[in-house]
Formats: sequence, C-alpha cells, structure tokens
Amino acid sequence: MPESPAPLPLTIALAGNPNAGKTTIFNRLTGSHQKVGNWGGVTVEKKEGRLQHAGREIRVVDLPGIYSLTAYSIEEIVARDYILEEKPEVVVVILDATNLERNLYLATQLIELNIKLVFAMNMVDAAEARGIETDYHLLESLLGVPIVQTVGTRGQGLSELLDAVLAVAADQHSSARHIHVNYGREVETEIAALKQAIARDPELKTRYYPRWLAVKLLEVDRHILDKVKASPAQAAILAQLAASTRHLGTIFPQDEAGTLITDGRYGFIGGAVKEAQKLSRAERITLTDQADRLLTNRFLGFPVLLLFMYLLFNGTFTLGEYPMSWIEQGVEWCSGRVAALLPDGLLEDLLVNGIIGGVGGVIVFLPNILILYLGISLMEDTGYMARAAFIMDRVMHTLGLHGKSFIPMIMGFGCNVPAIMATRTLESRRDRLLTILINPLMSCSARLPVYILFAGAFFPDREGNVIFSIYLLGIVLAILMGQLFKRTLFRGEIAPFVMELPPYRMPTLNTIVIHMWEKTAVYLQKMGGVVLCFAIVVWFLGAFPRQTAEDASYQARIAAVETRLAAAPDLPSQEALQAELQTVRRAWHRQQVENSYIGRMGRFIEPVLRPLGFDWRMSVSLLTGFVAKEIVVSSMGVLYQVGDEAEATSEGLRRALQASGLSPVVAYAFMVFVLIYTPCLVSVITIWRETRSLAWMAFSIAYLVVLAWAVAFAIRRAGAFLGWG
Repeated sequence: MPESPAPLPLTIALAGNPNAGKTTIFNRLTGSHQKVGNWGGVTVEKKEGRLQHAGREIRVVDLPGIYSLTAYSIEEIVARDYILEEKPEVVVVILDATNLERNLYLATQLIELNIKLVFAMNMVDAAEARGIETDYHLLESLLGVPIVQTVGTRGQGLSELLDAVLAVAADQHSSARHIHVNYGREVETEIAALKQAIARDPELKTRYYPRWLAVKLLEVDRHILDKVKASPAQAAILAQLAASTRHLGTIFPQDEAGTLITDGRYGFIGGAVKEAQKLSRAERITLTDQADRLLTNRFLGFPVLLLFMYLLFNGTFTLGEYPMSWIEQGVEWCSGRVAALLPDGLLEDLLVNGIIGGVGGVIVFLPNILILYLGISLMEDTGYMARAAFIMDRVMHTLGLHGKSFIPMIMGFGCNVPAIMATRTLESRRDRLLTILINPLMSCSARLPVYILFAGAFFPDREGNVIFSIYLLGIVLAILMGQLFKRTLFRGEIAPFVMELPPYRMPTLNTIVIHMWEKTAVYLQKMGGVVLCFAIVVWFLGAFPRQTAEDASYQARIAAVETRLAAAPDLPSQEALQAELQTVRRAWHRQQVENSYIGRMGRFIEPVLRPLGFDWRMSVSLLTGFVAKEIVVSSMGVLYQVGDEAEATSEGLRRALQASGLSPVVAYAFMVFVLIYTPCLVSVITIWRETRSLAWMAFSIAYLVVLAWAVAFAIRRAGAFLGWG
C-alpha cells in the first residue's frame, strides 16, 4: 500500500508594531533554522524559519514591523501584500501588553481582513510590574481572537502560542470567531452598498473579503483603487463609491469618510480596552514618565542630548586610545618581523609598506569604532533614540521634515548605507528624498579614523573636542542644506506623524554583544576585502615605474657620499656624512613617489585642491576614499611612509604628517572635506536604489563635492585671515 504524502508545512506570518518584541519571538521560535533575504522587488529584509511542533512542521515568516495596513510605507505595502496575496494559514499578531491601545490599531485592521488570527500578548510581566491589570479572557471574547500571554525574552508562553496556532488553523479553537467594527448607521449603509457593487465581480469578491474592500475604498486607498480599476465591474464599483462619498459628505460635511472610519476604529479599541483593562495608581506615574520629564523636557532635552553626544564622541577617542596603542604595537611588531625576515626588494616592500602599512594603519582604529557602535546600540536599545528623535522633532520641522527623519540621520553616525535604507519607513517620497540627500552629512564611522589621525597629529590634548566639532558641523550643515532644499526643490506640506515613545528598557548584554559583533564583522570584512585590495593597488601605483632617468643621478650621489664616509677621519665628519646620506636617500624616495603613477595622478588633480592647502598625496587619498573612507588613511599610510619613514604605524604616520608642513587649519579643513564630500561607493549605489533615479544620485554627488570644496576653502581663508596658518 503506497504511503500517504507528508502534509505541507503550515505557514504562519508574524505581524506587529515595531518594538513589540516580534523579532525576539521569531528568533525564539526558529532558533538557528532561519534564512534571510529580501522581498521580491524591494530590499526590505525577509526572515523565514522553520520549526516542529506537535508533529507538524511550521514555516514562520517574519513580516516588517508596521503600525497599520494603510500602505503608505514600503514596509506596510510588503506586509499587506504578503497577507493578501500569499495567504498564510494563520497570522500571529505580537502585541505589547504595556501599550495595548496603540498596538490594537494594527490588530483591528487585521481583524477586518477576516483571516485566521492569534494574538500573542507579549511583555505581560512588564505590564503587571507597572500595575496594568488586563482581563485577557474578556478581551479575547470581545475581539473574537485567541490571546496567548507571552514573555518573548524568556521564551514563556511560546508552546501555548503554537498550540493555539494549530487549533485556529484546524478551525478547532473555541474563542475564534469573526467580528467587525461597527462604523455607525450611515457608514455601514454605504459599506453594504459597495459590497453589492463588488459582488458583480466574482473573482474580486472571492479574492478579497468584500467588507474590507469596501472599507478601503471609502478610505481612498490608492492600491485598492488600482486593483478595482482592473476589474470588469469597475464602472459600477467606482460609480457606487462616488455616490457613497457624496452621500457621506452631505451628512458629515466636516469629516471625510476615511476620518469617520479611523474614528470608528479608535472608538472600538477604546471601548474594548476600557472594559478589559484597569490601571493602578502606580501606572499613572511610571519611571518612564519620570525620566521623560527630564530627557524630553522642552528646555533641558536638547542640552542633555548634546551632552550625551559629546560624551559619546569624547569617550570614543579617550577610551579607545589604550587598546588602540596595543594594536599599534602589534602592527609595528609584525612589520618589523616581516622586514627582518625578508631581503630588501619588491616582496618586502609590498608586505611592509603596502599591506601592513595600508591595512594596519586602518585596523588600529577598530576599538574606536566599537565604542561608537556601543554608544549607538545603547541609545537604541534603551529607548533613548526615540526620545532623541522626539527632541529633534521641532528642529526637523524647520527642514520641512518631522522627527521621524532624525532616526535615519542618527543611524548615519554608524553607517550611511543602513541609514539611507531606513528612510523607507517614511511615508512620503518627498520626505524620503530630502532625508536621503542630507543623510551623508551625518559623519559615518568610516570617517572616524581620518578624524582620529589628524586630530591626534595636529590638535594634541584637544582631540575629543575637535572630533565633536566635526560631527556637530555635519548636523548644522544638514540643517542648512535641508532649509535650502525645502525652499527650492521640496516645497510642500509635511506628512502628519505622531512620534512614538516606547517605554525605557534595560538592554541585555546578549543584545549589545550581538549588535557590536555584527558591526565589527562588517568592519573586519572591509579590512580583508576592499581596504586590502586598494592598499595593494595604491602601493603598486606608488612603487611603479621602478626606474626613471633621475635614478642614476641619485645612485651616483649616494655612492659618492658613501665613498667619502668610508674615508672620513673622525666621528663628527662621519655623523655629518651620515646625515647627508639620509637627506639624499629621502630626496630620492620622494622623487620616486612623485614620478610614480599615483604621483602623476596626484599632480593632475592637485590644482583643484591646492587652494585648500592639500598636497598631491592628500588629493590622491581623497580620490581613493570614494571607494571607502577607511582607504583615505590606508592610502596615506602608503604614500607618506614610503617617502619619509618606514614605520607602518599610526604614530609613524602622524609624525610624517606633522613633518609634511601642514598647518592645523589645513588639517581641520581636510577633516571637514572628508566629512562632506561624496559618500562611499556603496552609499552612492544605495542612494540610486532607494531613489530609483540616476539623476538624484548624480545630484547628491555633485552638491556634496561642491559644498565640501566651498566649506574647506572658507575654513582655510578664515584661518589665514586670523593668522592661524
């Protein structure tokens, strides 16, 4: 007798608001059985995993965190399309028990879809600790959806959650029933009329729940309108929609149909919560409220934010200095060992000056990068990042944006690439474009090694203050450019948005370590990939051609000095000749580098950057920095140390820079140029992908380069006027 085929895996989707604990529950459920990719056609992250429960294989799809199904942002469109088109057997909605009323808005919209649902009431322990008493059985019966209490961080309630999922999938859960929000007699009449019109298209009626479709039409959802326009019954449906909208307009002249529906949902949620939930006196004034009195205070909030940023950037330099010196010693030891083991020649030159000098000069800044990411992770995980956005909301409004745009900008301090991608959470394309254009002015961590190198070399004992000023300048420039763009390219109203303030949470050590390791791994991959490759390329361009017409002359001069040195009668004469020998050798090295391929490139572009006080080696470094900003330091490590010193360390490079004749003003102008000029290659590609426009990408590059030149020139001229060099 043939064996019956194994049942197909049960597909469930996890939906919920950001910060509700959805990702924690997904990780707990699927463990190591996860795979990550992108949703078709967009670059929103897609997580999937599998598990076994009660003898059934379950496929879990983690949908993007969203607040509603209104389909304004890419995440909302992805989540809604997946539920509507892919039709998972069960949708598990993760709700934050400490913030139930807000979370139920999305849940109510999912109820309206008439799909199989289970609610995971997460963080019930935190709700109880805050004195929130909820009758979940009553709420379950009111909503018609099974509710399972969970604590995602400890994995509590997840087995019961899966039991409920299997019962709902098999239509065996006693609490599961369909309900719908009542929008009042007038709106309900129009919904019924629209349902009749929709019924004229059997395919449309079967594919989507007609009541939900009617509600979305009244809300003027453009994606649903597009679907209806493709229907053979479109004329009847659109005619009924126009009639319904007119009728409601005559009854409610002050409100649009969409407003009436939103009010109806909030009324339904408010009633359900009021019936099922009680708040203790302690809940009325929580620790979060007390902390917010200071941290989001109208007058104190901004200075406190500046203080946190100052401490972060100062700590990045001062705390990072100690491990940085240890790594530096390791690089120096490695360089010395390689130089001692290998005979003089091309291979020794490549390893010591090319690879160790290039990569080693950048990797010493790893501790500083780690400390910066630690600070950003703490801000995110404790909930302070949302407060920072709230505080900046008023400033952002001066740019024609709201505080929500500040989150991608603060993320830009870590890396511009995910920060630019984070603009997808903004509903309006105008907001996304404006935020993308000014985001590169947020100084990413890849630029930090350049600041540390120059601040350490030219501003001893004031490094932290100088670096803080560079970051602050980036914010000020972003505000000014935002103002300019708002008045020229992006005129119009700001999309309305309410800032979310999640409760403060104590971050776990595990989360912090994971976040730091993820970013460290990316940094180390860069060292082993793009930085290593370009260090070798820069070395090759600096080392060739090996022979020039002037070499014979220098060789003859060196031979002559060595002959005189061998015949020198006393110690003073020998010391003088040794010094002369060193001078000739250095002049020969400089001549070799200047005549090399990279030297010729530097000479070619030097006239453009000469008014800023940059020499050809700095010009070449900026050129290579277009690939990745870490390569600026790597290139300098090769170019400066080849000519003057053989130390493949940051300290050796600092001494070489100090000896090159640069003034502190020019050094500061160089740091500012690195802050502003075009972001790295990956960021530029990301701008193109996110804007879907080569024109916006080209505009971004052009305006940043021009702005960098203008600001650096102004600093140089102002410094000269004040007599600072």
